[in-house]
Amino acid sequence: MSEIQWLDEVLKRKDDLIKDLQGFLQIKSVLDEEHATADAPLGPGIKKALEYILDLGEKDGFKSKNVGNLAGHLEMGQGEELLGILGHIDVVPEGDGWSVDPYGAVIKDGKIYARGSSDDKGPTMAAYYGMKIVKELGLPLNKRVRLIIGTDEESGWRCVDHYFKHEEMPTIGFVPDADFPIIYAEKGISNFDIVQPAQEGQATGQIELLSFQSGRRYNMVPDFAEVHVHVQDETVDLEHSYQAFLNEANLEGNISTNGKERILTLIGVSAHGAEPRNGKNAGIFMAKFLNEFQLDESGAKFVATVSQFFDQSRGEVFDIQYTDDVSGDLTINVGIMSYQKETGGKIGCTMRYPVTFDIEKGKAKIEALVKEIGFQLAEFTDSKPTYVKADDPLILTLQKVYKEQTGEKAELLAIGGGTYARALKHGVAFGAMFPGREDVMHQKDEYAYVDDLLKATAIYAQAIYELAKA
Repeated sequence: MSEIQWLDEVLKRKDDLIKDLQGFLQIKSVLDEEHATADAPLGPGIKKALEYILDLGEKDGFKSKNVGNLAGHLEMGQGEELLGILGHIDVVPEGDGWSVDPYGAVIKDGKIYARGSSDDKGPTMAAYYGMKIVKELGLPLNKRVRLIIGTDEESGWRCVDHYFKHEEMPTIGFVPDADFPIIYAEKGISNFDIVQPAQEGQATGQIELLSFQSGRRYNMVPDFAEVHVHVQDETVDLEHSYQAFLNEANLEGNISTNGKERILTLIGVSAHGAEPRNGKNAGIFMAKFLNEFQLDESGAKFVATVSQFFDQSRGEVFDIQYTDDVSGDLTINVGIMSYQKETGGKIGCTMRYPVTFDIEKGKAKIEALVKEIGFQLAEFTDSKPTYVKADDPLILTLQKVYKEQTGEKAELLAIGGGTYARALKHGVAFGAMFPGREDVMHQKDEYAYVDDLLKATAIYAQAIYELAKA
């Protein structure tokens, strides 16, 4: 039924789509374990967002299921096989420096601004409306179609782990949480901590490091750092040195006094941890500055270790540089830096490794080097890479749809970010960011172009139909 004008069908529903999306974006669905309860295991905001999309689906006639308040799905169609579309409704913390309300969902200059507009509530709503259009047109399907809704994609993936323990695995699927045209390969993801034990009887220096804090998530480049120090050598002009450093690095920061303490703050540039070069890591810049001074023994070891990562995001620190033709470079982002004089320090990293990289050998190298400096490797997790071959029928169908809807060739991409595609036995990431658009995921003033979301909805509608009719 190639005569269906998919974009026209989307435009008929444009006002409803935008209204539903705005309501969705206005829910602050950030992980909040402090206020978690038995029926809201990830916090009240996430539960509210899950209920919002499930209630919407029920009103539109889909079969709705809440799976332990950790995930859910909306289903239509019939058949033994299942087409799965996996989106997520949790968002990273809004961070600082927004020019608009991060949960206002205001539209200006053709863009809708909100945390989650591009990652991933906007694309999830586009996929939902794609399903809705296929359903409302009454098109015959030979597969069931299920929009699977995750709630913990930005943190521990407890949602899909729980979901697939209780629900069936889709036969094929796609994930609207990345880039168009098609992402056929995703790097492996390992998160790990480098832990510095507390040290007693340490030598003193010009400056005593009392505390160091930067970063909230492994998968974000930290945009803020705060350090408390005690200057023990009165000849050290910390204020002048710090201002000169900030000027040279073209960064903003401040230094203040609280009794004998000096408090240094630094503002960096946030970015997704899959590509550290897109940001300016506030913690690493702060460590680089402090590393020029003679610190107490424990503090010196902490900042020296962190500062090694300055402009070294390709595994150089551990001598595990690697690249392949399918998925590109290995990258390491230092997302969490925490130190207290009394208890020691922690450096939290995320490593995105190519699909052909030997992770066990890489881990062994990291562990050996960490041990060599008297630190410990802890909390090492590993999410294996995913890769679907270029001639797979799933790829070929999505390429056909993308070309028909955009007039552009559907190039195959590989990414360092992790999408729910790696939770599927047979799936890829498919949109919703179009080529040439600025990637503002996880950044302040996150937005999505309204026209892009409408175009993505048309693509998803046709893709759902083409994949489910076969």
